[in-house]
Amino acid sequence: MKMNNIFKYLISGALALTAFCSCDSFLDRQEDEAMTFEKIWERVSTTRQYFFNCMGYLPTDDIFYYRHESGASDEGSCTWAWSSYQLINFGTWNASNLPNSNFNTYYEGIRDCNIFMQNVFSCSDPSALQSDLTLWYNCARWARAYMYFLLMRDFGPIFLVGDELMDFTATAAELERPRNTWEECVDYVVSEMTELSRLLPESYSSGNMGLPTSGAALAVISRLTLYSARDQYNGNTMYSGVVNPDGTPLFPQTYNAQKWLTAADAAKAVIDLNTYSLYRDESDDPYLNYLGITHENWNSEIIFSGGGYHSRYTMGVHTAPSFSTGGSLAYGGWGPTQQQVDAYAMSNGRYPITGYEGDGSPIIDSESGYPASEFTKANFENPFMTALGAGNAYSSGSWPVMYRDREPRFYVSVFWGDSWWKYGDSYTLISFCQGANAHTSHDYPKPGYLVNRYYDHSLNSYNNTQWGNITFPTFRLGEIYLNYIEAVLECERNGVAGESVDHNRAMELWAELRDRSGMAPITEAYPNASVDELVELVRKERRVELAFEGLRYYDTRTWLIAEDVDGGPMYGMNTAAAASGTVTSDEYWQRTAFETRIFRPQDYLFPFPQRELDRNNMLTQNYRW
Repeated sequence: MKMNNIFKYLISGALALTAFCSCDSFLDRQEDEAMTFEKIWERVSTTRQYFFNCMGYLPTDDIFYYRHESGASDEGSCTWAWSSYQLINFGTWNASNLPNSNFNTYYEGIRDCNIFMQNVFSCSDPSALQSDLTLWYNCARWARAYMYFLLMRDFGPIFLVGDELMDFTATAAELERPRNTWEECVDYVVSEMTELSRLLPESYSSGNMGLPTSGAALAVISRLTLYSARDQYNGNTMYSGVVNPDGTPLFPQTYNAQKWLTAADAAKAVIDLNTYSLYRDESDDPYLNYLGITHENWNSEIIFSGGGYHSRYTMGVHTAPSFSTGGSLAYGGWGPTQQQVDAYAMSNGRYPITGYEGDGSPIIDSESGYPASEFTKANFENPFMTALGAGNAYSSGSWPVMYRDREPRFYVSVFWGDSWWKYGDSYTLISFCQGANAHTSHDYPKPGYLVNRYYDHSLNSYNNTQWGNITFPTFRLGEIYLNYIEAVLECERNGVAGESVDHNRAMELWAELRDRSGMAPITEAYPNASVDELVELVRKERRVELAFEGLRYYDTRTWLIAEDVDGGPMYGMNTAAAASGTVTSDEYWQRTAFETRIFRPQDYLFPFPQRELDRNNMLTQNYRW
């Protein structure tokens, strides 16, 4: 059974399973549901197809992420009008107009998983292997718990249906139900994933790559318990008035520092599996080390890849500059903000920008080595291009010194204007000035930078439409290290002790993470940092190590800092400066606000869809919606 790309399998049209599996909402009534239902379980092939259908509800993370989370945080910008993240940025969303909400889809998926789990062992095909049926059952159970997690990260406390199959002969009033509390939701997902961590395999042969493992179950627990320990879900008074009709508070009312110990335990459980290791290239080149996380398929660091093994086209075509060489076009419009560019450390390991003045100019750490005159030009090398094999003519240039002497992750992640774009053995000089070769339509990056991590520069996508493939790192060991470090430091500053609270171990893991990218340990870059300062530093580390992986959006919200960082002016270079061809004009090089975003207190969570509120009188809406 080949399942390298399991999330792309669709149920056979002849089976017409969507007639009874994919409804508009889990509350929809479909009384003819069981007409041909029994036939599914008579053959192993249709049982397996139903399993694929269940797993198909899970998102293909690279495609979903860049359209939503990246463009709605201070990390990045997506230029396309169809990117519904703009509803969030400009405060134009509401309960009837949700951006990229999978509320109904995930509840449909949960229901399909329940159907599958309750019927898979009734498969009467003599060729069915009990081991396959058991594996599919456990994977569907993982998918069900994971979809609850995905709902929780957008909506907060949701309603749990457990193993129940909704009775569609019941009245709408009988189907009404209140939301479960946040802690009930967390306990349910953690309980399910804990058991699955004992039931799922540690790894798979090539035929089953992409299915969840025991490590994937523990990784979900790690991320969820970390979110639950942070300010949004730990005594957040903003949500104190959000209660069920019977008066039950839906969010924790008091701060519980012990949650940080739970998060430390959860991260340590993944690390202690000793199944995963930080990816390093054979050369141990720091640039190729970091690049390989997103370019070496099924590498040693990946715990779970949402979407499995599939084409890199979507990520590549939207991060390649939109010039044409007579072959295929690209639509490069996903770019880092200037705030994200500023977030990367210098080569000495210190983060150069500590804040901003009212006019958007940076406040500089004098010990970082960042130049006070950041737009002065000098000749220097882009070491990432050198690592890719580009000659001096293409790897060097005269650029603002703000890009000089930065850490390796910066050069791997950020492509700036007036640089050479490598595609296979070809090179093109790129200008993002208005009217220039990469800005002749709406397909250009508003900040004047492109996300560089996901394009495969070894392939000539323009002439040969070669994009390569990807296994997107939905969960990876680098994140788990950072989860553990943050939890340990928060335990220390909150006076929480426990076997998992090991400061020295946390610093060792941090040093290993930085060493992979050619950087000195944080304790050398900041030798006298207090615990409070280390907490802020690990947040900075998380921002750059996990850049453009779908986590910054939720980090700014669970830390309750989104009102400070995700609203207001977003900066980049002056892409309105006019030029033509490959010329980058002098007017381009200035910090320029390309848009001003709105972030309100209610924007920390999605509103529940109005359609569900209309049908479920016991459903409490989120704060201020």
